[in-house]
Amino acid sequence: MNHATPGPARRVAARLRRTAAGTVARLAGGRSSARATTAPRGTTAARTARAGTALLALALLATACSGGDGGDGGGDRPGGQGMEYKAGTLRVLASSELADMGPVLDEAAKATGVTVRPTYAGTLDAVERIASGEADKGFDAVWLSSNDYLRLRPDTAKKITNETPIMTSPVALGVRPATVARLGWDPAKVTWSQLHRAVADGRLTYGMTDPKRSNSGFSALVSVASGLSGAQSALTEADVRKATPKLKEFFTGQKLTSGSSGWLATAYTRRTDVDALVNYESVLLSAPEKLTVIRPSDGVVTADYPLTLLTSARPEAKEAAARLTTYLRTPGAQRRITETTLRRPVVAGVRPASALARDPRRELPFPGSRAVADGLLDAYDNTLRRPSRTVYVLDTSGSMGGERLDRLKSALAELTSDFRDREEVTLMPFGSSVKQGEVRTRTVDPASPKAALDAIRDDAGKLSASGGTAIYSSLQEAYRFLGKAPDGKAPSDAFTSVVLMTDGENTDGDPASAFDTFYRSLPAAQQRTPVFPILFGDSDRGELDHIAGLTGGKLFDATRGSLDGAFEEIRGYQ
Repeated sequence: MNHATPGPARRVAARLRRTAAGTVARLAGGRSSARATTAPRGTTAARTARAGTALLALALLATACSGGDGGDGGGDRPGGQGMEYKAGTLRVLASSELADMGPVLDEAAKATGVTVRPTYAGTLDAVERIASGEADKGFDAVWLSSNDYLRLRPDTAKKITNETPIMTSPVALGVRPATVARLGWDPAKVTWSQLHRAVADGRLTYGMTDPKRSNSGFSALVSVASGLSGAQSALTEADVRKATPKLKEFFTGQKLTSGSSGWLATAYTRRTDVDALVNYESVLLSAPEKLTVIRPSDGVVTADYPLTLLTSARPEAKEAAARLTTYLRTPGAQRRITETTLRRPVVAGVRPASALARDPRRELPFPGSRAVADGLLDAYDNTLRRPSRTVYVLDTSGSMGGERLDRLKSALAELTSDFRDREEVTLMPFGSSVKQGEVRTRTVDPASPKAALDAIRDDAGKLSASGGTAIYSSLQEAYRFLGKAPDGKAPSDAFTSVVLMTDGENTDGDPASAFDTFYRSLPAAQQRTPVFPILFGDSDRGELDHIAGLTGGKLFDATRGSLDGAFEEIRGYQ
């Protein structure tokens, strides 16, 4: 099976986010839903516009064919551009969620003569391609977990045709068996109301992926909102408003967030304080740790993975897609799919894999309009979820002078438009040590977010280059800072993380061994704060990989893409 990977399109996607428009309901906090066609960056309206653009990406996130890092939009940003059409090849815009379909597609190629060439794209890359029309130039098809959101948008709905469901997987909870026993649950009878009550009473905690950057995360958000609202038909703004108090309680139990399912599962194994994961059933059954999978008895949201042609596809590609989908829906291929991927067959008469429960579930309603979907996403980001506390440990040593520092300032200025209401952001520049006089902390006030965002942008613009490179000493300072309670609140009230950006190796301050000893001496709660290093300039990959591995973080590579793209991708993990 051939694999082609696209280059980053982060800057274009950022422009799309800045110009995204449309009236979006604000479902919580009493904000106005009206705004001008182009909202100023840093305003509440601008964040709502970004929510709508990001949600379009979710419709593209679960579009994988094979290979890649089991994430749904949070993997590495690959290089290369579109592909020329080749007879017998179907060019599919894909994410890495369906990597497990590789063996099935290899067999399909032998049986049909159609080779699938997936191009892996992150969320914002996928947005740029479908919204700008670039997908029409380099691809024949997309493979989404669901086309529900695309159908809500006339400008994207008209670009797709011939949707053929291939398999299904419902959103579910994967719970540690000991937790199920402690709660006294019968997994086949648990309802969304029971899940909410357990969380509200402090008896259940969980992790889920970021709804803005992961299709599984968005599907989970819709599942919870629909299940707790009691909606019997298409989810409305009134349904979500009714459910908002329960949603706020439910999301107090979210202790883990992630931009990809793969990283979430890995982080979960480190966190004994997290009881469950919310994700697709197939992902939960494939998790490294054995989980009891609960499909709430009062309903689920199900992905049906329709292999979908772009209307721009040439006739030969359409014919190839028809051969492929016909094969994938044969009983033999359906059996292979369910046994290989633990997704459910869509063809009558084919039994699901033995690990899959057989009792049916009602399908919960999807949002009835784009405004409801966008508003739900924005409410999650700025009202429902726990706020974030992030320390950006920024190398401003002498080697960062000139073009590198300009790139850092530009990336941080771009990033300010992405910060959420209630978020605490600290810029901690360092050289031979932390430049204490330049450390600045800002908290985004929901009543006036622009003030904090402008201040962060101004702080970034004042960064200057001098001194050596004290990576490990500076990281220790970041952990000490996060160990202090912000504004009288307990540190555990927020998602905490450290982002490390450096262009070189450690030359000053403590060595790596001292940081290792320091980290291991931290209380267990503080050890749950991950470091997300960014590989940039002449930084040492091994050094940064070690930091990420020790702290449970993840390395992001800005040498293969843009620095602002790396910062943006990390947002899914904060």
